[in-house]
Amino acid sequence: MNEGSRLVAGEATLTEVLTVAHGQEEMIEVLVRQNARLVYRIAYAVLRSHHDAEDATQETFVRVLRYGKKLAGVDDPKTWLARIAWRVAIDRRKHQTRRREVALDDRENPVEEAVSSETPADETLRRNEVSTALESLIAALPRKLREPLVLSTLEEMSPREIAVTLGIGEAAVRSRVFRARQILRGKLMGLTAQSKSNGR
Repeated sequence: MNEGSRLVAGEATLTEVLTVAHGQEEMIEVLVRQNARLVYRIAYAVLRSHHDAEDATQETFVRVLRYGKKLAGVDDPKTWLARIAWRVAIDRRKHQTRRREVALDDRENPVEEAVSSETPADETLRRNEVSTALESLIAALPRKLREPLVLSTLEEMSPREIAVTLGIGEAAVRSRVFRARQILRGKLMGLTAQSKSNGR
């Protein structure tokens, strides 16, 4: 009777196994809650599609649940999660089919902007134009420059975290981010000069 009630898994009883599982569940729940945005932005940096990034985010957390036992032994859960998100997104990119994104300036499918009544219309328009131009410039960067820049600037990940996520050295991360910023700065200066000359 006693043996029947003590389902043994190795040296652990069922009660001990369930306690460990519950602890892992709580750790995973906290990890998901704190890093859902990070996972989405990493996926979007690779896939450049909101729909695909959402799917990749879900798949990332499914994998985390599957490999949850490893979480207790992970020194840096955020970087571990970022690495999984990166691998999922890269796998999806290899197999993805092209999907059409609705552009912000698509006249057939306009996206309504929420405009603050305190901001002058011309200032709002200028900010939107700069934001759209910057997003286009970042998207046009070579992938090896764009990806570390997005992780560094938007996600504020450290060079070490980015290096682990992308599987490259820290020196390469710093070099690529620096180069990406140089390119963007040059292109933005060119756009600004062009805008001023057009305004004359």
